[in-house]
Amino acid sequence: MVRWFLRTRRLARRRFAAFATLWRRSLQLRVVISTLALSSAVVFVLGMVLQAEITNRLLEGKRTAVQTQAYSSRDTVERLLVNVNPNRDDFEVSLSSTLNDLSSSDSTEDSTRPRAGVFEPVIIDGHGPARWEDDQIAVGRYEDVPQELRTQVEDGALSYQITTVVREHQAVRMLVIGIPVQTTNRYVQLYQLYPLTNEEQTIGVVQSTLILGGLAIVLLLAGVTNLVTRQVVRPVRQAAVVAERFAEGDLDDRMRVVGEDEVARLAESFNEMAASLQDQIHRLEEFGTLQRRFTSDVSHELRTPLTTVRMAADVLHASRDQFPMGLARSTELLVNELDRFESLLGDLLEISRHDAGVVDISAETVDLRSSVENALEAVRGLSTNVGASIEVNLPPHPVLTEIDSRRIERVLRNLLANAVDHCEGNPVVVTLAADRNAAAITVLDRGVGLRPGEEELVFNRFWRADPSRNRRTGGTGLGLAISLEDARLHGGMLDAWGEVGVGACFRLTLPRRIGEEVNGSPLPLPPIVEGRSIATEVEQTPPESTVGDSVADALRWQAADEETESSAQPPADPLHSAPTPPDEPDRQREADGWDDGRTTALGEGDSRS
Repeated sequence: MVRWFLRTRRLARRRFAAFATLWRRSLQLRVVISTLALSSAVVFVLGMVLQAEITNRLLEGKRTAVQTQAYSSRDTVERLLVNVNPNRDDFEVSLSSTLNDLSSSDSTEDSTRPRAGVFEPVIIDGHGPARWEDDQIAVGRYEDVPQELRTQVEDGALSYQITTVVREHQAVRMLVIGIPVQTTNRYVQLYQLYPLTNEEQTIGVVQSTLILGGLAIVLLLAGVTNLVTRQVVRPVRQAAVVAERFAEGDLDDRMRVVGEDEVARLAESFNEMAASLQDQIHRLEEFGTLQRRFTSDVSHELRTPLTTVRMAADVLHASRDQFPMGLARSTELLVNELDRFESLLGDLLEISRHDAGVVDISAETVDLRSSVENALEAVRGLSTNVGASIEVNLPPHPVLTEIDSRRIERVLRNLLANAVDHCEGNPVVVTLAADRNAAAITVLDRGVGLRPGEEELVFNRFWRADPSRNRRTGGTGLGLAISLEDARLHGGMLDAWGEVGVGACFRLTLPRRIGEEVNGSPLPLPPIVEGRSIATEVEQTPPESTVGDSVADALRWQAADEETESSAQPPADPLHSAPTPPDEPDRQREADGWDDGRTTALGEGDSRS
């Protein structure tokens, strides 16, 4: 029984969930059910009112006829008992004879009078204080007369009451009417019991007719509503389907126009809107293609004269000690700007590859701690010049993650250089944590921070919150935009948080394996330092400590994944994988904006404020 109850409850929940889903998704179903419910309520109320009115009319007609018959019967009883002495011993015999004459005289009444139907007469002697006693004289079924009605009649009033009696082992409802009758020297009570069987049958037929008619009306209303709603909903559904296909790239799909009504005008307007959007999308695609081609062509074409200028600048820079002080300073400025120009060209080429969708990643399983250390080594010189220290929080065990180490290191270099540039001399905190599904790195600086709404703007190309601010690194303005694209390329996320005067924090979240979905991050944002949120007036519960997998767990994780791949190649030792070989070709280093000894990741920092 318990198992049956649990199965029934689960089945009911599934059915209810399916109906709830259908209710939310179907406008036609909601309209039909709403109309059905409202029409059922209206028909129910109308049926109750009609039934009550018909019942009242039937009972009122019955009472009128019964009252007329009661007066006629009273005259007959008075005529039969006018010379009878109530004190004689044979008075009961006279009452019985009068009762028989009253029953037979009913068939001889004038047909023009309203007929109340067959009745059962009862005559009770109402002599003084002996009333209701067992020795009271009565003829007929006097026990079926209610005591309340007898009290009212004995007080001299004509009264009637509906009661239930038993006839042939069945309950029968009857209308009992009583009237006092004058004899020689005292009154007797005349009661007539009229069965209401015919009236109950009539009310039952009326009730059945109202129920069947109401159901028929409700079903007809539901059908009509369904047809009418379908005529309105069908074009809307068609428009939704066309819009979905339009969003998927089928720009030539259109709605079918039938007639000249409002729906047809809606279809025409929708088709005109789709045609206008199609034209604008084609224009934007052409413009984007031309823009990407222009950026790529210009970047490539500028490399040839830039190489010549670079060679001449190197010669001048090597001989700057022989120049006057002003000319030597100009030579140094020329070389610095050429470094920035080369970094800008590299970023433009990289962002154009992302726009064109031709970027590919070379994923390998590496210890993410080594990527963090390589990025820290790259920006160590900048942090020394600025006078800012970098605090690193790394887990004691390897954090094996499948990434393109070259791109992830570039992202970390951009974040670190950006933090050092805006930390205002305060320490920069780098934290690495991981769980079974994802790994996260946060870069926190306690510098100028971000104003509300700038968390999304920092990833825009060439965006600067305060263009007048003096920048130390000479960034190109594309570093964070490229970092965001690299994070998305891995299936991860790059988020930003900041408050003015408190600082800013960037969080990079990556899946442990390429292709897996990232639903959360091991590190919170805003960051939590010493169990307290760094955000002003915001306190959070300290997160659970996230420690990287052990070496054995990491190797088992990698081996289990490789067993599912039929074409897997023997992997290298994941704990000794180098993120970037030292003898990497120059063109790859140029694509990262990392051209030679003078060009560093410091030029890739993005300005925020």
